[in-house]
Amino acid sequence: MLSYRHGFHAGNFADVLKHLAQVEILLYLQLKDKPLDYIDTHAGAGLYRLRDGLAVKNCEYANGIGRLLPNGPDLPALRPYLERVLAHNGDGRLQIYPGSPAIACGLLRPQDKAWLYELHPTDIEHLRRACAGRNVYVRGEDGFKGLAALLPTQSRRALVLIDPPYELKHDYRRVVDALKLIHRKMPAATVALWYPVVERKRIDQLEQQIIASGIRCVEQFELGIRADTNGLGMTSSGMIVVNPPWTLRATMEGLLPPLARLFSEDGREHLRIQSLVGE
Repeated sequence: MLSYRHGFHAGNFADVLKHLAQVEILLYLQLKDKPLDYIDTHAGAGLYRLRDGLAVKNCEYANGIGRLLPNGPDLPALRPYLERVLAHNGDGRLQIYPGSPAIACGLLRPQDKAWLYELHPTDIEHLRRACAGRNVYVRGEDGFKGLAALLPTQSRRALVLIDPPYELKHDYRRVVDALKLIHRKMPAATVALWYPVVERKRIDQLEQQIIASGIRCVEQFELGIRADTNGLGMTSSGMIVVNPPWTLRATMEGLLPPLARLFSEDGREHLRIQSLVGE
């Protein structure tokens, strides 16, 4: 199925959480001079126009990066992420939102590589233009299948970002299979798994499957805009991080409460921070 287009959701509260975690992890891993591989299993288009593109239909960015830039808390931990957004908006007006591959490629050092997987025929052409560069490899392949061929990377150091659309129920099974594959082939890799909370029961099942997988050192961070419901629509989103930097939890503990207040649609804070599996 190729109907999903992230452009409709670009820059929303879920993207803010995902990309905050992504930037924190990448910058931490780059404290060492050794080469690093960034792997994005569902890369999307790379860059998204907010004023005249797909994002205009739902304007989800308005309660996301659109609210954070002018009204957000002035916290040092936010600045590296906001700098990556502002790097694509040179006139100071928010018009472009960088997706995860564009953010990563903007942080690549000469010794690093990026592996970007995307299947949508339109988005992959945008991705090639947005993220062209040395040591950037764009693949028109299924990202889950691409992992099996790519791992372990030559560098033996990696951040793998997994964020499928979850349009199909079997995506929940495939992400767990992907975590197991990465753990088997490259156990020291850091993996950041994004998920939407539409049906809380599915997330409860996902958590239990990860706990039962035998994978250790797993942290979970969740940010929401309203209480869980039985209706349609995403109320929260989360990041499950395997082998997280030791700094990540403290950063999220400082950021998620003010962000939950900023994005809340019902006047309450909706967030979770927990160790899903210990060391």
